[in-house]
Amino acid sequence: MTFRYAASKAWLQYAIGPCLLIAALLLQAQPVRAAAPQAEAGSRTVLVMGDSLSAAYGLGASEGWVSLLAERIATRAPGWRVVNASISGETTAGGAARIVDEVVRHRPSVVVIELGANDGLRGLPLRDTRVNLARMIGASQAVGAKVLLVGMRIPPNYGAEYTRGFERNYTALAEQFDVALLPFLLQPIATDRAAFQNDNLHPVAGAQPKLRDHVWTALEPLLK
Repeated sequence: MTFRYAASKAWLQYAIGPCLLIAALLLQAQPVRAAAPQAEAGSRTVLVMGDSLSAAYGLGASEGWVSLLAERIATRAPGWRVVNASISGETTAGGAARIVDEVVRHRPSVVVIELGANDGLRGLPLRDTRVNLARMIGASQAVGAKVLLVGMRIPPNYGAEYTRGFERNYTALAEQFDVALLPFLLQPIATDRAAFQNDNLHPVAGAQPKLRDHVWTALEPLLK
């Protein structure tokens, strides 16, 4: 793992558990590694772990920003593929519970973590969100993957202190684990009501290319 020890030692305990489990699973998988589809194709994988914002909620799967990103990668970064493991309604706890299986199965070279919005909307403890994201980053780095942490912002329903702390979680983790950060996924469309579905939470199809372009600016350097 490549995170900055001096800044991250307080969180090291949260990454060690997933790393040890991953090591054991990878050892078990050694005899069949050569037969893995990804290895045969010679491709490298971008794994997206997100919630409904990445799962194209209310849209056709091909309309979401992740699918649009996969199309761009196919033309601009040959040899890469995108696996979208996003689930609508996912919390960071759900992502942390799934991350080991996902990175062992797909052996990603890059992991995009877009989670936390559902934690914030439910007012879940900020420390729990941070621990869960730390586990996901640690598990990703344990298989040698680069990480793009995609941040979110929430309305001040739970007070200014909670809102500020929620946003700080992402910047603090990016610094502690030395990973790339996109501070706010919805930044290009956040002030445009017409860019959202009737629930005022999920972007419409027409807004998805803007999200793709926004993510691409942070992701492209990790593909080189």
